Amino acid sequence: MILVDSSVWIGYFNGADTWQTRWLDHALQHEVVIIGDLILAEVLQGFRSDAEHVRAEQMLLGLEVVELGGSERALRAARRYRTLRKKGCTIRKTVDLFIAEWCMEQDVALLHQDSDFEAIAANEPGFMVIRNQKSG
Repeated sequence: MILVDSSVWIGYFNGADTWQTRWLDHALQHEVVIIGDLILAEVLQGFRSDAEHVRAEQMLLGLEVVELGGSERALRAARRYRTLRKKGCTIRKTVDLFIAEWCMEQDVALLHQDSDFEAIAANEPGFMVIRNQKSG
């Protein structure tokens, strides 16, 4: 099971050819791919075409949607932000902290294309991110 971040979904729907979008394309056929509620909102808000929005919404709602928010996770995300900041690592997006917290709690790997997640992974050994096998 993997959680896929909006940074990959957006590229996927825009036809970007990256190792992450190729990995996602393969995973959709061979893995259990899930999406978070906050990620779902980020992805769907970006569509300009109503028809593309509807197609993407139908596809994404065919996946398991997990709740990334909540007050308890918000408290843990805020604590983690403060801990990382003390280590000299400032995370730019609050949603990324919610995503990382959920992944660590559920022991689920994240497919992403976002430097915030790499910074969290470098400082939190329990946070699993999927990396390109060719570049490490």
